[in-house]
Amino acid sequence: MRPLRYSINVTLDGCCDHRVMIADEDLHRHAAENIARADGLIFGRVTYEMMEAGWRPVAETGARPDWMPDWMEPFARTIHAAKKYVVSSTLERVDWNAELLRGDLADAVRELKREPGTGLFVAGVKLPLVLAELGLIDEYEFVVHPRLAGHGPTLFAGLSKLVDLKLVGRLELGSGAVAMRYVPKA
Repeated sequence: MRPLRYSINVTLDGCCDHRVMIADEDLHRHAAENIARADGLIFGRVTYEMMEAGWRPVAETGARPDWMPDWMEPFARTIHAAKKYVVSSTLERVDWNAELLRGDLADAVRELKREPGTGLFVAGVKLPLVLAELGLIDEYEFVVHPRLAGHGPTLFAGLSKLVDLKLVGRLELGSGAVAMRYVPKA
């Protein structure tokens, strides 16, 4: 059974707005390695559209916006090549090596997990909340940035039950961010 892994960047005060994170080469290398460990990525519509808009043009053309350093290109190529599953009730179709997940979310994700492979990766804020409620996430990674944002969004707002976790790995990144990996306690 393929494990479902979740990774998110978060500030010390709990903000998970991607625009306030410390983006550096070390962080992007780590994220690309996480994605490369998965056979498929599961995104909600918002995350899918954000990732596609940000990374697809770079990977397909090699042309980077002025603000983008060259060390972001490996991440762009990695996410571009990955198989993607998109959870959306509003999108009619997707491309970018993607397919829509239709029907009951829990059944669809369980079916993906039953397929052979090295694992699945989920990102975002709203979809992981639902997957955590369903008990479908096998590993959580919180990349905690040494920054206070003073605003949201925050992680798992509205979670209806406690999810107890056990620390299984820790990695300090050059920016001072710390990637901590957890699995649900049995």
